[in-house]
Amino acid sequence: MAGSRSKQFLSLGGEPVLMQTVKRLLGVERVTSAIIALRASEMETVEEWLRAAGLAGRVQLVEGGERRQDSVANALQVTRADPEDIVLVHDAVRPLVQRQSIEACIAAVELHGAAIVGLPAVDTVKQVERTADGALISSTIPRERVVMAQTPQGFRHRILQDAINQAMADGFLGTDEASVVERAGYDVAVVMGARENFKITNAGDLELAEYYLARQKGD
Repeated sequence: MAGSRSKQFLSLGGEPVLMQTVKRLLGVERVTSAIIALRASEMETVEEWLRAAGLAGRVQLVEGGERRQDSVANALQVTRADPEDIVLVHDAVRPLVQRQSIEACIAAVELHGAAIVGLPAVDTVKQVERTADGALISSTIPRERVVMAQTPQGFRHRILQDAINQAMADGFLGTDEASVVERAGYDVAVVMGARENFKITNAGDLELAEYYLARQKGD
Protein backbone atom coordinates (compact mmCIF):
# COMPACT_ATOMS: atom_id res chain seq x y z
CA MET A 1 0.00 0.00 0.00
CA ALA A 2 2.74 2.46 0.90
CA GLY A 3 6.01 0.57 1.11
CA SER A 4 7.14 0.19 4.71
CA ARG A 5 4.77 2.90 5.93
CA SER A 6 2.47 1.75 8.72
CA LYS A 7 -1.15 1.39 7.59
CA GLN A 8 -2.26 3.39 10.61
CA PHE A 9 -0.56 6.44 9.07
CA LEU A 10 -2.46 6.30 5.78
CA SER A 11 -5.13 8.91 5.12
CA LEU A 12 -8.80 8.13 5.69
CA GLY A 13 -11.33 10.91 5.24
CA GLY A 14 -8.49 13.43 5.13
CA GLU A 15 -7.05 12.28 8.45
CA PRO A 16 -4.59 9.54 9.50
CA VAL A 17 -6.28 6.21 10.21
CA LEU A 18 -4.73 6.23 13.69
CA MET A 19 -6.33 9.55 14.59
CA GLN A 20 -9.71 8.40 13.32
CA THR A 21 -9.40 5.39 15.63
CA VAL A 22 -8.24 7.35 18.69
CA LYS A 23 -11.06 9.86 18.32
CA ARG A 24 -13.63 7.06 18.10
CA LEU A 25 -12.42 5.53 21.34
CA LEU A 26 -12.03 8.78 23.26
CA GLY A 27 -15.45 9.87 22.04
CA VAL A 28 -16.98 7.30 24.39
CA GLU A 29 -17.57 8.91 27.78
CA ARG A 30 -16.32 5.95 29.82
CA VAL A 31 -13.00 5.79 27.95
CA THR A 32 -10.95 8.22 30.02
CA SER A 33 -7.52 7.87 28.42
CA ALA A 34 -5.53 5.96 25.83
CA ILE A 35 -2.05 4.52 25.37
CA ILE A 36 -0.65 4.12 21.86
CA ALA A 37 2.20 1.70 21.17
CA LEU A 38 4.44 2.97 18.38
CA ARG A 39 7.87 2.70 16.85
CA ALA A 40 10.24 5.20 18.43
CA SER A 41 10.64 6.93 15.06
CA GLU A 42 6.88 7.58 14.87
CA MET A 43 6.36 9.21 18.26
CA GLU A 44 7.21 12.80 17.36
CA THR A 45 4.77 12.80 14.45
CA VAL A 46 1.94 11.35 16.52
CA GLU A 47 2.63 13.79 19.36
CA GLU A 48 2.15 16.65 16.90
CA TRP A 49 -1.14 15.18 15.66
CA LEU A 50 -2.42 14.77 19.21
CA ARG A 51 -1.50 18.31 20.18
CA ALA A 52 -3.24 19.67 17.09
CA ALA A 53 -6.36 17.68 17.96
CA GLY A 54 -6.30 18.79 21.60
CA LEU A 55 -5.87 15.20 22.79
CA ALA A 56 -2.29 15.25 24.10
CA GLY A 57 -3.45 15.30 27.73
CA ARG A 58 -5.54 12.16 27.31
CA VAL A 59 -3.12 10.01 25.31
CA GLN A 60 0.20 8.51 26.37
CA LEU A 61 2.72 7.10 23.90
CA VAL A 62 4.84 4.04 24.57
CA GLU A 63 7.36 2.24 22.41
CA GLY A 64 5.89 -0.94 20.99
CA GLY A 65 7.50 -4.35 21.05
CA GLU A 66 8.48 -6.77 18.34
CA ARG A 67 5.10 -8.51 18.53
CA ARG A 68 1.56 -7.43 19.42
CA GLN A 69 1.76 -9.17 22.79
CA ASP A 70 4.98 -7.32 23.62
CA SER A 71 3.35 -3.99 22.76
CA VAL A 72 0.40 -4.73 25.04
CA ALA A 73 2.80 -5.70 27.83
CA ASN A 74 4.71 -2.43 27.37
CA ALA A 75 1.48 -0.45 27.53
CA LEU A 76 0.35 -2.25 30.69
CA GLN A 77 3.62 -1.27 32.37
CA VAL A 78 2.80 2.42 32.08
CA THR A 79 -0.90 2.27 32.95
CA ARG A 80 -2.04 3.91 36.15
CA ALA A 81 -5.05 1.63 36.37
CA ASP A 82 -6.34 -0.02 39.53
CA PRO A 83 -6.69 -3.83 39.47
CA GLU A 84 -10.45 -3.68 38.87
CA ASP A 85 -10.27 -0.96 36.22
CA ILE A 86 -11.24 -1.96 32.70
CA VAL A 87 -8.58 -1.98 29.98
CA LEU A 88 -9.53 -2.09 26.30
CA VAL A 89 -7.11 -3.25 23.61
CA HIS A 90 -7.97 -2.05 20.12
CA ASP A 91 -6.31 -2.32 16.71
CA ALA A 92 -5.15 1.04 15.40
CA VAL A 93 -6.32 0.03 11.93
CA ARG A 94 -9.96 -0.55 12.93
CA PRO A 95 -11.01 3.11 12.66
CA LEU A 96 -14.74 2.52 12.12
CA VAL A 97 -15.48 0.89 15.47
CA GLN A 98 -18.88 2.02 16.68
CA ARG A 99 -19.78 3.50 20.03
CA GLN A 100 -22.30 0.71 20.66
CA SER A 101 -19.62 -1.96 20.31
CA ILE A 102 -17.26 -0.19 22.70
CA GLU A 103 -19.97 0.36 25.31
CA ALA A 104 -21.24 -3.22 24.96
CA CYS A 105 -17.72 -4.56 25.48
CA ILE A 106 -17.26 -2.46 28.63
CA ALA A 107 -20.60 -3.63 30.01
CA ALA A 108 -19.71 -7.28 29.37
CA VAL A 109 -16.36 -6.87 31.13
CA GLU A 110 -18.20 -5.50 34.16
CA LEU A 111 -20.24 -8.72 34.27
CA HIS A 112 -17.65 -11.31 33.23
CA GLY A 113 -14.21 -9.80 33.78
CA ALA A 114 -13.22 -10.26 30.14
CA ALA A 115 -14.99 -9.78 26.81
CA ILE A 116 -14.37 -9.25 23.12
CA VAL A 117 -16.30 -7.87 20.20
CA GLY A 118 -16.96 -10.47 17.50
CA LEU A 119 -19.13 -11.47 14.58
CA PRO A 120 -20.82 -14.82 13.98
CA ALA A 121 -19.30 -16.82 11.14
CA VAL A 122 -21.37 -16.74 7.96
CA ASP A 123 -19.31 -19.18 5.90
CA THR A 124 -18.91 -22.88 6.55
CA VAL A 125 -15.74 -23.41 8.60
CA LYS A 126 -13.46 -26.36 7.84
CA GLN A 127 -10.64 -27.69 9.99
CA VAL A 128 -7.79 -29.03 7.88
CA GLU A 129 -4.64 -31.12 8.14
CA ARG A 130 -1.60 -29.81 6.30
CA THR A 131 0.15 -32.40 4.14
CA ALA A 132 2.95 -32.36 1.58
CA ASP A 133 0.29 -32.45 -1.14
CA GLY A 134 -1.81 -29.65 0.32
CA ALA A 135 -4.58 -29.22 2.89
CA LEU A 136 -7.06 -31.98 3.59
CA ILE A 137 -10.32 -31.40 5.48
CA SER A 138 -10.41 -33.21 8.81
CA SER A 139 -13.75 -31.89 10.11
CA THR A 140 -16.48 -29.31 9.66
CA ILE A 141 -17.02 -26.94 12.58
CA PRO A 142 -20.65 -25.88 13.17
CA ARG A 143 -20.97 -22.19 12.34
CA GLU A 144 -23.03 -21.50 15.44
CA ARG A 145 -19.94 -22.35 17.51
CA VAL A 146 -17.62 -19.99 15.62
CA VAL A 147 -17.06 -16.27 16.19
CA MET A 148 -14.76 -14.02 14.14
CA ALA A 149 -12.89 -11.95 16.70
CA GLN A 150 -12.67 -8.18 16.40
CA THR A 151 -11.53 -5.47 18.79
CA PRO A 152 -11.88 -3.86 21.26
CA GLN A 153 -11.06 -6.69 23.61
CA GLY A 154 -11.66 -5.69 27.21
CA PHE A 155 -10.46 -7.01 30.57
CA ARG A 156 -10.17 -6.16 34.21
CA HIS A 157 -6.62 -4.87 34.51
CA ARG A 158 -5.61 -7.58 36.99
CA ILE A 159 -6.87 -10.34 34.65
CA LEU A 160 -5.01 -9.12 31.57
CA GLN A 161 -1.84 -8.43 33.56
CA ASP A 162 -1.93 -11.90 35.13
CA ALA A 163 -2.51 -13.57 31.77
CA ILE A 164 0.29 -11.62 30.08
CA ASN A 165 2.68 -12.43 32.93
CA GLN A 166 1.89 -16.14 32.66
CA ALA A 167 2.28 -16.15 28.89
CA MET A 168 5.64 -14.37 28.98
CA ALA A 169 6.94 -16.64 31.74
CA ASP A 170 5.96 -19.72 29.70
CA GLY A 171 7.07 -18.38 26.33
CA PHE A 172 3.51 -18.54 24.99
CA LEU A 173 2.53 -16.23 22.13
CA GLY A 174 -1.18 -15.66 21.67
CA THR A 175 -2.89 -14.57 18.48
CA ASP A 176 -4.82 -11.95 20.44
CA GLU A 177 -5.34 -10.87 24.05
CA ALA A 178 -8.36 -13.14 24.47
CA SER A 179 -6.31 -16.23 23.60
CA VAL A 180 -3.80 -15.31 26.31
CA VAL A 181 -6.55 -14.72 28.87
CA GLU A 182 -8.32 -17.97 27.90
CA ARG A 183 -5.07 -19.86 28.40
CA ALA A 184 -4.76 -18.42 31.89
CA GLY A 185 -8.10 -20.00 32.79
CA TYR A 186 -10.43 -17.00 32.60
CA ASP A 187 -13.79 -16.97 30.84
CA VAL A 188 -14.15 -14.48 27.99
CA ALA A 189 -17.56 -13.25 26.87
CA VAL A 190 -18.46 -12.15 23.33
CA VAL A 191 -20.61 -9.19 22.33
CA MET A 192 -21.90 -8.43 18.86
CA GLY A 193 -19.59 -6.48 16.60
CA ALA A 194 -20.27 -4.80 13.26
CA ARG A 195 -19.24 -5.45 9.68
CA GLU A 196 -17.82 -1.91 9.47
CA ASN A 197 -15.37 -2.69 12.25
CA PHE A 198 -12.89 -4.40 9.95
CA LYS A 199 -9.12 -4.26 9.89
CA ILE A 200 -7.50 -2.21 7.14
CA THR A 201 -4.84 -4.42 5.59
CA ASN A 202 -4.82 -3.56 1.87
CA ALA A 203 -5.79 -0.86 -0.61
CA GLY A 204 -9.25 -2.34 -1.14
CA ASP A 205 -9.91 -2.14 2.59
CA LEU A 206 -9.03 1.55 2.59
CA GLU A 207 -11.48 2.21 -0.24
CA LEU A 208 -14.20 0.32 1.64
CA ALA A 209 -13.44 2.28 4.80
CA GLU A 210 -13.86 5.54 2.87
CA TYR A 211 -17.26 4.32 1.71
CA TYR A 212 -18.43 3.38 5.20
CA LEU A 213 -17.06 6.61 6.66
CA ALA A 214 -18.99 8.67 4.12
CA ARG A 215 -22.15 6.72 4.91
CA GLN A 216 -21.73 7.26 8.63
CA LYS A 217 -21.25 10.99 8.18
CA GLY A 218 -24.40 11.08 6.10
CA ASP A 219 -26.54 9.35 8.77
